[in-house]
Amino acid sequence: MVLGRGTWLLAGAMVVVCVVLVGPSAPSGALFARSLPVDAVEDVVSNRVMTWNICNPCKESNVDRAAEIATYAPQVVGLQEACVRDVESIRDYLERVYGLVYHVEYGTVLGHRGRCGGLPWSPGAFGQAVLSAAPMTDHVNVEYPDGGSEDRGYMAVTTLVGGEPVRVFNTHLAQRRQESFRADQLRVLAADVARHDRAIVLGDFNAVPDAPELARMWALATDADPQCRPAPAGSCEPTTDWYSKFDYVFLRGIAPLEHRVRPTRYSDHHMLHTDVDPT
Repeated sequence: MVLGRGTWLLAGAMVVVCVVLVGPSAPSGALFARSLPVDAVEDVVSNRVMTWNICNPCKESNVDRAAEIATYAPQVVGLQEACVRDVESIRDYLERVYGLVYHVEYGTVLGHRGRCGGLPWSPGAFGQAVLSAAPMTDHVNVEYPDGGSEDRGYMAVTTLVGGEPVRVFNTHLAQRRQESFRADQLRVLAADVARHDRAIVLGDFNAVPDAPELARMWALATDADPQCRPAPAGSCEPTTDWYSKFDYVFLRGIAPLEHRVRPTRYSDHHMLHTDVDPT
């Protein structure tokens, strides 16, 4: 039997309706998940940590964000400008598509429908998040007394890095040209970091290495890139599309092994990942 054009159009429409009603068996969009490059790691790297401002509201696909993370598969990932729904989606893709299982803790500072969508009475939550291949304990979430033009804060967890317990911080400081706000925020953050002999501080600091407000962090920790120090002594690789270094992996009582900046087309900030020796 030969079917007419109208019959084929009706059949196609019914397929679309079924997909909409039933949905795919994998997470939304996973049918189009990116394959990883041939040199991607096969499993979580136990001593690798990453920081990445995923850009919001850039409206990038969480499938692509998950693929970027899966390529390097860090033990710990600190995300900034993160909506809870996006992080949940990224975690699902990492597990179902790439076989990487992560625990998640959130450092939300803002309920913002414009940033993260959601219903008027239940807006999306916005801020930081930490994904860790090991369970996390002693989670704290601190909102800075004054975020500047937008609420900002930091979160901290204790988890395993390289098989050793480490205190991990993740922060996003006030926007550019808001130096005085960042100085006050770093006063709060540095006081907490100083309480720990071994700590990793991840985040988007919105400040170049020789910015005066960063002096408190330099007094406590070193950048994971041994060449990166405040100018004129240091040579720091840019971490943003506008060729500034704003993103850091600060190490306190922990030795760096290898540090990489990875540009990505899915954010205006590059990914930084660092292998460390926590012993």
